[in-house]
Amino acid sequence: MQVILGLFYHFIGGFASGSFYIPFKKVKQWAWESYWLVGGIFSWLIVPPLGAALTAPGYLATLTRTPLSTLFYTYLMGLLWGIGGLTFGLTMRYLGLSLGMAIVLGFCAAFGTLIPPIFYEFFGRSGNAKTISELLSTTSGLIIFAGVLLCLAGIAICGKAGTLKEQELSAEQKTENIKEFNFPKGILVAIFSGVLSAFMSFGYETGKPIAEATVARGIDPLWQNNPTLVVILLGGLTTNLIWCVYLNFKNKTGGDYTNTAAPLARNYFFSALAGTTWYLQFFFYGMGESLFSANGLGFSSWTLHMAFIIIVSNIWGIYFNEWKGASPRTMRVIVLGIITVIVSTMVVGYGNYLAA
Repeated sequence: MQVILGLFYHFIGGFASGSFYIPFKKVKQWAWESYWLVGGIFSWLIVPPLGAALTAPGYLATLTRTPLSTLFYTYLMGLLWGIGGLTFGLTMRYLGLSLGMAIVLGFCAAFGTLIPPIFYEFFGRSGNAKTISELLSTTSGLIIFAGVLLCLAGIAICGKAGTLKEQELSAEQKTENIKEFNFPKGILVAIFSGVLSAFMSFGYETGKPIAEATVARGIDPLWQNNPTLVVILLGGLTTNLIWCVYLNFKNKTGGDYTNTAAPLARNYFFSALAGTTWYLQFFFYGMGESLFSANGLGFSSWTLHMAFIIIVSNIWGIYFNEWKGASPRTMRVIVLGIITVIVSTMVVGYGNYLAA
C-alpha cells in the first residue's frame, strides 16, 4: 500500500511541476524576470513556511537546534539548485514546455537518482539509505536501475523528436507557439539547468538530520521533509532574487511591478498561482519520498518525479500545439518517448514493491 500511495503522491507532484508554467502564459506586459520573481517569492519564501507550519508544527524549534553545518550544506544545495531552476525558466522560453522539460529532466533524473547512492558508497550513509553496491546486489535494486535506464532512454527519444521538429519546421512555424524558440541555445541552457537542478535531490539528502529530528518530535513521517524544504528553497530564493533584480535594473523593467498600464491584479494573481503550484510539486514529492525511504529506496523517488513531470509536460505541450506542423513521423517519436517514460515508472514502482 505504501508503494501505491508513494506513486500517487509522486504523480500529483509531477502534475504540479508539469503544469506550473501555464499560469505564466496569462501574465501580460511584464518581462520574464518580473513574473518569474513574483512567482518565486510565493514558491520559495511565502508558501513553504506555511506548509511546514501546518504539517510539522514547531518546525522552527527543530531548525534552531539543527547543527549549523547541516543547515549550511542544505542551504548550499538549494543555492546551486536555484541556478538550475533559474536557467530552467530560460529553457521553457527557448524550447517550450514539452521538449524543454524532457531534456532538462533527463540530466536531472540521471544525476539526482544515481549520485546519492554512489556518495553513500564512499562517504557513509544517512539512516537506512542503501549504497550503490548494495542496490546492485538485490533483485529490487537491479529492477529499479533498469527502470532508471529505461526512463533515460525515453527522455532521449523525446529529445530526438525535438531535433526532428527543428529540422522540419520553418522559422515562422517554430516561433508561432514558442515566441523565442531557439534550439541550439535552448539545448545548452537545458544541459546546464538539468545538471544543477539535481541538487534539489542532494538537498533532501544533506537535510536528512532535519527530517529525522522532525520525526523524533512526534510528527508524522509523511511530513518529515517539509522543514527541510524551507531551508533548501531559501537557497533557491537567494540565487533567483539576485539574478531577477539584476535583470530588472539591466533591462529597466523594475517598473513592471507598479505599472498601471499592465493588468496588475491579474499578473500578480497568475504569478502567485504559478509559484504556489510549483511549490506543491515538492510538497507531494516529500510525501512520496518519505514512504519510499522507509524501505531505504528514497533515491528512486527522483526518477519517478522526473518521469511524471515529463509525461504531464508533454501532454500539455501537445495540447498547446507546440508540435503543430510536425510530421506524423515526429509525432510517433514523441508519443513513443512518452510511452517509454510511462513504462519506466511502472518498472521503478515494481522494484520498490519488491523491496517493500
